[in-house]
Amino acid sequence: MHRAKKKYLSFIMILSAVLLLSACGQNGSSTSASGGTASVNPAPQFALKDLNGSEVKLADFKGEKVYVKYWASWCSICLAGMDELNTLAGQDNDYKVISIVAPNFKGEKSEADFKKWFEGLGEENTTVLLDQDGKYAQQFGVRAYPTSFYIDSAGNLAKTVPGHNTNDVIATNFNDIP
Repeated sequence: MHRAKKKYLSFIMILSAVLLLSACGQNGSSTSASGGTASVNPAPQFALKDLNGSEVKLADFKGEKVYVKYWASWCSICLAGMDELNTLAGQDNDYKVISIVAPNFKGEKSEADFKKWFEGLGEENTTVLLDQDGKYAQQFGVRAYPTSFYIDSAGNLAKTVPGHNTNDVIATNFNDIP
């Protein structure tokens, strides 16, 4: 009986590890040398509200590079990277930093519940936009959380990278993007 319990616990641990790793899995597209997918397609032209109700459009950043991180409040990998994202958003970079959460989509909280939850994090530099029901998440092709999107100064989706990106990796990726 004890041996069966050990096997069951081992199975649960392996299954948990596989599920956690698959959250950062590739989306099946061809990848570039740095692990992301390259593209020359225009980025989805989102117009979303921030946590204060102000509208933010991708078009507002015309001529600038933009880092977009899709994440979820239930994603442990996303939460582990929040302090790093907050630091990046507070720095003076040659690109803008935006994060997007999709209330009521793929297990995310409602907008009201998310706002209340996020207030407790103290992430004062992080811009969070709300993609109601994942409309733009679907246009971007989000398959896992977190996923990073690198938009060049011409408004094209230059690179898509599933999984966590450190601030150093983000800076390096933007060095190769016009």
